[in-house]
Amino acid sequence: MFRVENCRSYGEAPFAVAVVHGGPGGAGDVAPVARELSPLRGVLEPLQTAETLEGQIEELRDTLTARSTPPVILIGHSWGAWLSLLVAARHPGLVAKLILIGCAPLRGADAATIMETRLGRLDTQQRARLDRLTVALHTGAAKDKDALLAAYGALMALTDTFDPLPEANPDALPCQERIFQGVWPQANALRRSGRLLAQAATVRCPVVAIHGDYDPHPAQGVREPLGEALADFRFIALPRCGHTPWREKHAKALFYRILREEIREASPAAG
Repeated sequence: MFRVENCRSYGEAPFAVAVVHGGPGGAGDVAPVARELSPLRGVLEPLQTAETLEGQIEELRDTLTARSTPPVILIGHSWGAWLSLLVAARHPGLVAKLILIGCAPLRGADAATIMETRLGRLDTQQRARLDRLTVALHTGAAKDKDALLAAYGALMALTDTFDPLPEANPDALPCQERIFQGVWPQANALRRSGRLLAQAATVRCPVVAIHGDYDPHPAQGVREPLGEALADFRFIALPRCGHTPWREKHAKALFYRILREEIREASPAAG
């Protein structure tokens, strides 16, 4: 099994910002964001390696405690947004501000349309390939499931992006199917039970959600429940933008401008 260290750093200490990747099992995806923000403040990029939901919560807590200068600005993308919410809820002293990027809906009912939207954006051949990959990922005898998960993710990227930039991420790491299969079913069960939203509702720091208007993850599944539950919550919609704003031709510049403003607002000493 491919193994990675569980944190990379950018810029100079003190490390007051941490950017958390999605997946689960998608370590390295947010490296471009961490690097872009590092001239403002030292930035950590935790690389989640635990294979259970509770393990990932503990791992991120331990990384922030050991490597950062709390309380930090915690920026989570996709699955990383949920993970960041859970850490902030359980360990409020570690987090000064939460920024959620492309957060998945927190209520089970809001998730029902995600795959339907994605399938509607694929052609016949792509849908057939998706079916084959799905079967292979759920077949115990299938080999190289990390590569299968990467191929599945590449198809999802086609559906999740409005107008992608041709930029590669040299710091991306191989997909970790074992981590995905260990964590995601537990996280999804937490959402279905209502406990994900219940825990998120206990967060007391300021929370900002940044969401592309083309993201198949429905915005109302984030905006409505968090708007009702949290005292300090703002929702920012990015036009002509999918699930990963820093890869979007029309949204990248605006996305980074917003992130810099949010960091400066939370820590005025930032340049």
